[in-house]
Amino acid sequence: MALFVEQAPLMMTVQDLGRFGFLRYGLPESGPMDWWAFRVANRLVGNPSNSACLEIGFSNAALRVERDVLLAACGAGYHLYLNGRQMPLWTSFWVREDDRLSFRKISGGNWVYLAIAGGIRSQKWMGSRSVYAKAGIGRLLNKGDKLPIAEDEHQSRWDAGFLCPESNRPAYRCDIKVGVIPGPQYERFTTEAQIAFWRQKFLVTSRSDRMGYRLQGPTLTHREGADIVSQGMVVGEVQVPSDGQPIVMMPDHPTTGGYTSIGTVCWVDLPLIAQAQPGVSKISFVKTNPEEARNKLSMAYKDIDKIERPQEDEWTNL
Repeated sequence: MALFVEQAPLMMTVQDLGRFGFLRYGLPESGPMDWWAFRVANRLVGNPSNSACLEIGFSNAALRVERDVLLAACGAGYHLYLNGRQMPLWTSFWVREDDRLSFRKISGGNWVYLAIAGGIRSQKWMGSRSVYAKAGIGRLLNKGDKLPIAEDEHQSRWDAGFLCPESNRPAYRCDIKVGVIPGPQYERFTTEAQIAFWRQKFLVTSRSDRMGYRLQGPTLTHREGADIVSQGMVVGEVQVPSDGQPIVMMPDHPTTGGYTSIGTVCWVDLPLIAQAQPGVSKISFVKTNPEEARNKLSMAYKDIDKIERPQEDEWTNL
């Protein structure tokens, strides 16, 4: 059984939570750009949190399903349609064989995740189904591609309508504030640059992708130049090359880099960066520390865990 791609957007890949333990070999984690929406989509269809989903980004897409199945789509910047009728995001819904799904790009975000009960059963590389196209580990999906999906005998149309309330979703906005832990080369920047980094806003540019989001704002000047001996890099790291314009590293980031790092965005706030619209969204950085970042992430996981089925579901299944 499969999903058929009838219209491919600019970026569409299969992603799970990523592959770990391979940074020393030059392979990043990959995984979803918006991990929050990804996790909730899986939860709404009863999947384990690491089940592979379809990540759709930056333009319209259309799919056809081969069998009856429970689905959920979560994210921002899209309208979802089932056979031409608009459906809500952040809610599970039931589809039948040969039903057609379409995703229409709107303002407000960049990425949406389609979770299928049982998960997508695409090829694994080093224990993960996440595509890392730049290294030839999988590829972007094209029109005519088929995605194998699991046979899940435990799902039911009565599971449709399970939703995630707005209080349990990220606060996607055009102007966002994200926490940043000062980086190892923070002191390599002038006092003026440090002040500007915390007080000024930075525009997300069109030169942004799964590798990194390039920002435009006040020039962050260095005391002794931007180059350093290459060091390991992590998701969320904010590198500043010689032009003084920051780059936020995303899931397909390089594993090493030779530019100064002014800080690292907290993991909990990365979905806000991911959904920031090029040419529209502005980002403000707020200084934080590792303990605060861990506490915020713990609260986010608890918010996702609080998403429960309504009690009336127990009655409808009798």
